[in-house]
Amino acid sequence: MPHIDRFFEVIVHEGASDLHIGEGQPPKMRKHGDVMPIRPEPVTREEAAYMLSEMCGPENWQLFEERGDLDFAYEMDEHSRFRCNFLKQANGYGAVFRLIPTKIATLEQLGISPVVKEFGHLRGGLVLVTGPTGSGKSTTLAALIDYINENFSRHIVTVEEPIEFVHQNKRSIITQREVPLNSQSFPDALKAALREDADIVLVGEMRDLETISLALTAAETGLLVFGTLHTNNARKTVDRMVDVFPANKQAQVRTMLANSLRGVLAQLLLKKTPQAGGGRVAVNEILIANSAVSAIIREGATQKLQDVIVAGKGQGMQFMDDAISTLLEQRIVSPHEAFMKAIDKNRFKTMLPPDEAALGNAAGSAPDDEKRAPGDFVKPARRATRLAR
Repeated sequence: MPHIDRFFEVIVHEGASDLHIGEGQPPKMRKHGDVMPIRPEPVTREEAAYMLSEMCGPENWQLFEERGDLDFAYEMDEHSRFRCNFLKQANGYGAVFRLIPTKIATLEQLGISPVVKEFGHLRGGLVLVTGPTGSGKSTTLAALIDYINENFSRHIVTVEEPIEFVHQNKRSIITQREVPLNSQSFPDALKAALREDADIVLVGEMRDLETISLALTAAETGLLVFGTLHTNNARKTVDRMVDVFPANKQAQVRTMLANSLRGVLAQLLLKKTPQAGGGRVAVNEILIANSAVSAIIREGATQKLQDVIVAGKGQGMQFMDDAISTLLEQRIVSPHEAFMKAIDKNRFKTMLPPDEAALGNAAGSAPDDEKRAPGDFVKPARRATRLAR
């Protein structure tokens, strides 16, 4: 048995989501959002080099030594598959592993609103699934693709780095391509998809201008494009799609996005209370594009999207804070958890215990990035350091 499998078995047994290996520190796991050590002894350089090189093979290990980063998928057994990221850091070798369920959950099992299935009925356009890292975007997208696979005869092309959920052909044909193993880059794979008789394209990560531009173009040509972004709500998603382009092209991009966007599904994971059984629960903001949404995007008045979402409840739309409030009323999440994940923190501040009131006053009415004007820049690395402290 490979040395790393001993740690993976702990992850599976404990119901954890991630394994962190870092030279000079104990191996740690993330369980229900919290990071905790697996053993007290730190990982030595020899142990790290041995178990990482053993699991990836000599060719990938050489590639990692040259580049300092490596992404791939690893299958421990038929029930346990992991997304792997090797990295070099200040203290030496490091790695992070995410457990990927081999059985794809349904949208119902994930607690996702039934209206999301309607995205699978579309014949063209752009649907964005968004949320911070570790919020379950890939799991939700896999469930949606599986729903299409079971109910429609389509050709679905996925572009991922690496491939996470493995789909079996049912009614649809599913072609899964891995970057850089099967294609050099996301843009290359997207260009190729236009020549592959695809009906649906899933872009695992829309993180650069070229990929976003090609995704918009593919959606305009009649493909149904599913993509992911690291944004927390619909307004930020639309702003991110536009702001990635140079200023002289943003008016054109707003028009393209207004014509092609079909919906945004933003997702967060909240810790459940012990009374609700512990673990984490998904909460979603749902934007369904209509004529009002298209007009707002063309105007660049994205601050109006919240009003459209709230007014569109009858159409299946859902505002993030309303969804969080529902979980709080049902006592599935704590007031503190609701406050920390909310957009309008003033709405939840009065529900905090007295000893946490000062935190509520310090945090203000909205996260920092909600208060910034479009175009303001915050250095991600420095912001992350402040948060970590």
